[in-house]
Amino acid sequence: MGYIVYILYSSHIDKYYVGHTGDNVIERLRKHNSNHKGFTGKANDRVVVYTEIYNDKPSAYARERSLKNRKSRNYIENLINATR
Repeated sequence: MGYIVYILYSSHIDKYYVGHTGDNVIERLRKHNSNHKGFTGKANDRVVVYTEIYNDKPSAYARERSLKNRKSRNYIENLINATR
C-alpha cells in the first residue's frame, strides 16, 4: 500500500490541515473528526479536499513538510483548485 498526503478543510473554523498516512484516508479522516485534543480536535466537520499518493513514507512525509513549510493558504487553495 502507498502513502497518502492529504489536505483537510473545516468550514466551521475556515482552516486547512495537511497530513500524511499509510492507512485508509477515510479512516484517518474519521479519527481527525473525533472529539480529541490537538489541532484537528477543534472541529469535527473536516472533509478531504486534496490527496497525493507516494510509494514510500519518507517521500510522503517530505511532501507534507514541504506543504506545511510554505505556510501559504493561497498556495494550498491554488493546489486544490488546479485539480478540480
